[in-house]
Amino acid sequence: MGVWDAWIGREEVRTDRVDSGLAARWLSTLDRDAPSDGNVPQGLHWCLCVPDAPTAKLGPDGHPLRDDSAGSFLPPIALPRRMWASSKVEFLAPLRVGAVVTRTSRISSISEKSGNSGQLVFVDVAHETSTEHGLAVREVQSIVYREALGLETPLSPPVESACSFDANGWEGQRDVVPNEPLLFRFSALTFNSHRIHYDLPYARDEERYRGLVVHGPLTASLLLDLARRALGDNALASFAFRGVSPAICGEALHLVMRGSGNDIELAAFAGDGRQIMAASAQGHI
Repeated sequence: MGVWDAWIGREEVRTDRVDSGLAARWLSTLDRDAPSDGNVPQGLHWCLCVPDAPTAKLGPDGHPLRDDSAGSFLPPIALPRRMWASSKVEFLAPLRVGAVVTRTSRISSISEKSGNSGQLVFVDVAHETSTEHGLAVREVQSIVYREALGLETPLSPPVESACSFDANGWEGQRDVVPNEPLLFRFSALTFNSHRIHYDLPYARDEERYRGLVVHGPLTASLLLDLARRALGDNALASFAFRGVSPAICGEALHLVMRGSGNDIELAAFAGDGRQIMAASAQGHI
């Protein structure tokens, strides 16, 4: 048996409400108008049923502490550096303003691997978000835990090179420069106190990032908004993304898209062409 097998199958149930204030703050954060039909944009589910641990029970990185008690949903993996590695999302029904939602989360797998950066532990969490009308969003989120880094470790990602991003071959494009207020607002919307998004000395000295890190789901939300601009509100049936490299606050983010129907490709790139995120989607038939 694996050391974390006791956590596989562990469940957590949370409830929340899609209130008009949350929807308005989400729309303001992304500088966009509300859908005209009373539904909320795809991606807003990341702001629902968020962790609400007391401040006194946060770890050094700002995430809720984990232990081996029955009340700890995530296992107490000793590796200190945590990232949202990827997600696979199915949009089964739009969420509407005023809806009461229930999210059931279950740990589906835990696996250990070794990579160029040392030991890695991946935790896959299956989320099902439902309203009184049934299941609305199904998602499998992959969290990765990594080893600590010493002060001798070079900062990442590397300083941007003299190269530039080439948008040839992409049918849709939008450029965004994520700044500190945008990161702050997204952290507030998702009640995310991970210090890599707002504490520059911590991000640089403890986790060895070159600057504040743009949230993976924020980049994913910007890609969902790019799809919305091309296809309309709530047009996607599924969306999957994978983080490739950190995006840094204050640096250009090139969002691109191509394809249609069941074969939509999306991506985010840094100014020098370094890939930040790879994503794919399918539209509703």
